[in-house]
Amino acid sequence: MKLEIARGLFLVAALGVASLAAASWHEPGMQVVSELDRGLEPLAPKAHTDSAATRPDEDLLLFIFGLSQGLQGSQ
Repeated sequence: MKLEIARGLFLVAALGVASLAAASWHEPGMQVVSELDRGLEPLAPKAHTDSAATRPDEDLLLFIFGLSQGLQGSQ
């Protein structure tokens, strides 16, 4: 195969890859998404959860730290 033909095929392949990468890189613009657009209904006033019930345990971070330290000894 001649060198000119190989260069031409390489150039076409490189442009094809670049155009596919540019097409997949496209990100949609910023837009406001409301609950009604997604088909969701707002919660009733009594359906809101108590913030104390959703607050994690105070010792949770210490527990996770202890587990991670225990895993380091087995490696």
